[in-house]
Amino acid sequence: MLRMGVDLGGTKIEIVALNSKGDELFRKRIPTPREYLATVNAIESLVNEVEASLGLTGTVGVGIPGVISPYSGLVKNANSTWINGHPLDVDLGERLSREVRVANDANCFTVSEAVDGAAASQGVVFGVIIGTGCGAGIAINGKVHAGGNGIGGEWGHNPLPWMSLDEFNSTSCFCGNSNCIETFISGTGLVRDFNAAGGKADSAIEIAALVEQGDHLAKSAFERYIDRLARSLAHVINILDPDVIVLGGGVSNIQSIYPLLPDVLSKYVLGGECRTVVVQNLHGGSSGVRGAAWLW
Repeated sequence: MLRMGVDLGGTKIEIVALNSKGDELFRKRIPTPREYLATVNAIESLVNEVEASLGLTGTVGVGIPGVISPYSGLVKNANSTWINGHPLDVDLGERLSREVRVANDANCFTVSEAVDGAAASQGVVFGVIIGTGCGAGIAINGKVHAGGNGIGGEWGHNPLPWMSLDEFNSTSCFCGNSNCIETFISGTGLVRDFNAAGGKADSAIEIAALVEQGDHLAKSAFERYIDRLARSLAHVINILDPDVIVLGGGVSNIQSIYPLLPDVLSKYVLGGECRTVVVQNLHGGSSGVRGAAWLW
């Protein structure tokens, strides 16, 4: 069975074709047109190119930086704003003469890692993408759990748990609220905190390198970061208790996170015990597009 996955991002559209074993048969990336009809045309063209090249027809899944409202049927919350307010799955389905499944890109990442990635064969998987912002998704038995409102996994826009007085009302988020988890544990949040303490860095990876060099300010900022990440994930464990937590995005490449996080998690998880496995993703930047293909 041919499965095609499309990752619709703000700057690029990528398509991958997988066989039933997950082997990659085709991959292509093009710039994203910043207009709705042109975006639909581009995805239709990519699907047609795959099928012409392979001589096969297949299913289509699309990951987007937003969700389709279960009430209106229209895209909402997408930072690729030109797709908001449109029935993307319906329009693509009509163009391609088949059902097209559309899901949030963080959910696609999580499905990818749950099906044949770092959390393969695990029942309940919580996937976190930590980069410029942060997003998350839930997969249960390899399938997206989107929830009744279509926002399952949108944990980054809850308040940071157990805030200290100096943390309270210290950040503002694009969603319109203050204190969002995203503003503290994203790579952007780590850089903001480090620079506010007197450091100077442009990326989380740069701060991690300074930690390795013994920089005191970087070490303190990274300790605060691990504590905030642990608090944020402890809330998920207390509510969902997933079998595995998979980290993705640029910050997930900081290897020192993985040995430090477990002990701090235990401080915040109810009962003081936590053996929840937290692992780095297996498929890297390909997880989103592969997960879109695995929506089928």
